[in-house]
Amino acid sequence: MDLERGDASLRAVLNRLRRAQGQIAGVIRMIEEGRDCEDVVTQLAAASRALDRAGFAIIATGLQRCVADIESGRKNGEDAEAMKARMERLFLSLA
Repeated sequence: MDLERGDASLRAVLNRLRRAQGQIAGVIRMIEEGRDCEDVVTQLAAASRALDRAGFAIIATGLQRCVADIESGRKNGEDAEAMKARMERLFLSLA
């Protein structure tokens, strides 16, 4: 699955990843400052959700492209079942 830089969905993914990056930096600062465990875990959970959402968005984009490839007959040498299996593995890797 190739990602195109100008793709609007990719821009949204990049924004989520940047948000997660900021949240992770915040978690690091909080730990260094000796902040309350509950606050640190709450911030870490938010970063984890942002990363999960970014991953699912990337997979959704890939699924759309796979369907378009199958419908147009462009399978890049890969049959529909192989494409489905590959996308399923990607999806499950985030579960």
